Amino acid sequence: MHIPDNYLSPSTCAAMGVAMLPVWAIAVKKVKAEVSKKRMPLLGIGSAFSFLIMMFNIPLPGGTTGHAVGGTLVAILLGPFSACICVTIALLIQALLFSDGGILAFGANCFNMAFVLPFTGYFVYKFIKSRVKSEGGDYKSAFIGSYIGINIGVLCAAIELGIQPLLFKDAAGMAIYCPFPLSVSVPYMLVPHLLVAGILEGIITAGVYSYIKNLSPELIYQGSTKKMKPLYGLIIAMILLTPLGLLAGGTAWGEWGTDEISSVVSGGKVLGFIPKAMEQGFKFNTLMPDYAFNGIPPILAYILSAIFGVAIVIILFKIITSIKKKNSELQQ
Repeated sequence: MHIPDNYLSPSTCAAMGVAMLPVWAIAVKKVKAEVSKKRMPLLGIGSAFSFLIMMFNIPLPGGTTGHAVGGTLVAILLGPFSACICVTIALLIQALLFSDGGILAFGANCFNMAFVLPFTGYFVYKFIKSRVKSEGGDYKSAFIGSYIGINIGVLCAAIELGIQPLLFKDAAGMAIYCPFPLSVSVPYMLVPHLLVAGILEGIITAGVYSYIKNLSPELIYQGSTKKMKPLYGLIIAMILLTPLGLLAGGTAWGEWGTDEISSVVSGGKVLGFIPKAMEQGFKFNTLMPDYAFNGIPPILAYILSAIFGVAIVIILFKIITSIKKKNSELQQ
């Protein structure tokens, strides 16, 4: 789901970024008004969770890979506007430091994963929960909401990619950006998520929700921060287990590099060329591309990347908490 740079035209990237501006503005306003400085660490945990869960790649049908996002879970625990901020920050760190998602495509990735996914998942969860009164209704609602949320987010990404060859071609009629039309992008992205990745998202959402509800229910209902140890324990365990994400072979659909895309097979045909934008377009060199460090074994590099990413998230939210505290003191 992380659309790299040069897969979308600059105009598409600009349109998606503009679409996100009011969403971010409203989300920031809501979080400022509704989230106290004492609850701000919960947003840091939510962002760290989303960052980490996206490192757990799994194999999907067709030889590609995918991952959960955790957006619906964060929305259920903290609210959809808080989830929007949490996932946005996770995506920003991934793009700036690890080349996981493009810089120019940041708005599109946020639209799909920080807006469409958590809001869809949350409102489906609320709708089902209000009608399913049986024991375990919470968990069923969380599963279904997150399953639908991630698949609607994937559908949006597939449409954004699939319209590129329809709108942007060179003089010879060759695609400049993503070369795969809607007839390819939608089924190739959506079906594996309907069959595998969506189910994983649902299981993780329902499982972690159950874990938190049983050990620290006040985190959900009162927004208390008194029993944070279960959350910190979860984050530490996820950091240590992140190398499991290296077991999935292949590249996620729509995230191929220039060394791979010409040999991609769809509909029984090899693509056979590299779109001009991918060969000559925007390039941004990150500090740790693909969560790797030169000279460090992949497993250790993956763990270090996880630690580094989580540390930045926590520090960032501590800074935000400090600013919020100073502002509240000035207003008194």
